[in-house]
Amino acid sequence: MTLQQQIIDKLGVKAQIDAQEEIRKTINFIKDYMVFARKAALVLGISGGQDSTLAGKLCQMAVDELNDESGEKTYRFIPVRLPYGNQKDEQDAQDAIAFIGADGFITINIKAAVDAGMAEYEARTGKKLSDFTKGNRKARERMIAQFEIAAEENGLVIGTDHAAEAITGFYTKFGDGAADLTPLYRLNKRQGKQLLKELGCPEHLYLKTPTADLEENKPQLADEVALGVTYDDIDNYLEGKEIAEEDRQKIENWYTRTIHKREQPVTVFDDWWKVIADK
Repeated sequence: MTLQQQIIDKLGVKAQIDAQEEIRKTINFIKDYMVFARKAALVLGISGGQDSTLAGKLCQMAVDELNDESGEKTYRFIPVRLPYGNQKDEQDAQDAIAFIGADGFITINIKAAVDAGMAEYEARTGKKLSDFTKGNRKARERMIAQFEIAAEENGLVIGTDHAAEAITGFYTKFGDGAADLTPLYRLNKRQGKQLLKELGCPEHLYLKTPTADLEENKPQLADEVALGVTYDDIDNYLEGKEIAEEDRQKIENWYTRTIHKREQPVTVFDDWWKVIADK
């Protein structure tokens, strides 16, 4: 079996999907897990990008169905805005929340917490955090806020990780990679667009250029620039299609380099890292 097929199997990606079927599967999954976990809320940071917009809409639909079925307003979806200072695409975030149809949202500005942590680090070490490390600190601070809200509201934190992100490890370890459940797992980027289109999402929210926007020296840096490969190529790879050899090598190199992000912390019983080291 080729590495490509191993990755496809591990991430559970289909070459083609039925959007309605995947919407229903995801909503049922969220509902079933909420009931199993005896939780009453779902918490998700809304950035105004494709992934959080899709996850948020599906969470709201799941919560609405649970409330209809119980005949009570027992369940809630809590969108959270988590800007660092002022967010340039704030209007997109507000448009996403409007599309999701949530009953209000919470805003926690992470700037003070991030800056305080950086100042303490500099005071204790005499060194400044790099812009890249600061970006990861932002991602982790956002998850701290979400887990705190979830703890207070008997909730679950939703992750937006999907196949095109998972294959490249394009997220912060224990930052946006931390969550209680990841309902988009198995979908690639274009399949996420398919679901949003089916759900009637405003086009500008899923056609905008994807960016993590964590580095201040590289504001609004496009994911595809950071990765050195396009999402179309990543999606084609995940759908089992042939792509240029150079792009295939880049994707597989990202996958190999970031395996540690997709695994639990390493124990003495783990040997997956030895296989990589031997190559």
